[in-house]
Amino acid sequence: MITTEDLSFLLELSRCKTMAEAARVLNVSAPSVTLRVQHIEKKLAVPLVQRPSRVVSLTDEAKLLVEKGELILEQIDDLQTQLNDVRSHVVGKLRVLAPLGFGNDYVAKLLAKYKINHPGLEIELELSDNPNWSTHHKWDVIIYIGELKNSSLKMIPLARNKRFICASPDYLKKNGVPQTPKDLLSHTCIALRENNEDVTLWDFKNLDGERFSIRIHPSLASNEGRVVKDWALLGLGIIMRSEWDVSPEIKRGELVQLLSSYQLPDADIVALVSSGKNERSARVSGFIDMLKTSLSMPPWKKT
Repeated sequence: MITTEDLSFLLELSRCKTMAEAARVLNVSAPSVTLRVQHIEKKLAVPLVQRPSRVVSLTDEAKLLVEKGELILEQIDDLQTQLNDVRSHVVGKLRVLAPLGFGNDYVAKLLAKYKINHPGLEIELELSDNPNWSTHHKWDVIIYIGELKNSSLKMIPLARNKRFICASPDYLKKNGVPQTPKDLLSHTCIALRENNEDVTLWDFKNLDGERFSIRIHPSLASNEGRVVKDWALLGLGIIMRSEWDVSPEIKRGELVQLLSSYQLPDADIVALVSSGKNERSARVSGFIDMLKTSLSMPPWKKT
């Protein structure tokens, strides 16, 4: 008889393009994945993967198992959640997806505290600045920063977060201080590639509400915010970064905020969840409450 472990395995396999990718996701060897497939096939007496093939190509029988199996696993998880809620215990597994830098600096620490308060809780944290939205159902809580263009998820505001243009005093001493957004075209700019945004188009609004869009041509770019900030601290160029990330350096004088009479689009920090407040598990509700409390007075705004 097929088990929930078999269904979970087939569900993960269906999301992978190759056996090698499935092995990485499941943290096992590639031969182990093949043997597991063969074991389930023998148990059910039906083929599950088309052969020969370098990619994972499921048979009709396997597709049926995945389709029905996912519903079964969700129902089992919902049942366990309901049982946990009845007992009012924060237990089970909490799955959190967060941006790389913000996750390292804030979310990981909060989750550690949450785990200490609730020893029976299991926690899975993934950090990424380019989340795969096709797998959003995998996560209980998604921490997101920036403009959310399209999402069926419910948004919970956590903290206001402005964006700043800044550079090091050394860079400004050598290259001068830009007075208008257009001046950036004659400066060295650094781009951060995240969230599939158009990172070379910087949008500004002046005090009169007039908008300006500047297309920069970065000489340096990275998908890691910490790298981009380090380059700016070394005097290599001008960056656009979130308030939460550069406020400490601005307060210490290591970076200088530029074009302060112009406003950039905010990049507010939010939590994304799939269920309404009355439908959330105790573990999700408890973590959301902790996030709200911790960020009600954002640490980067404290003097």
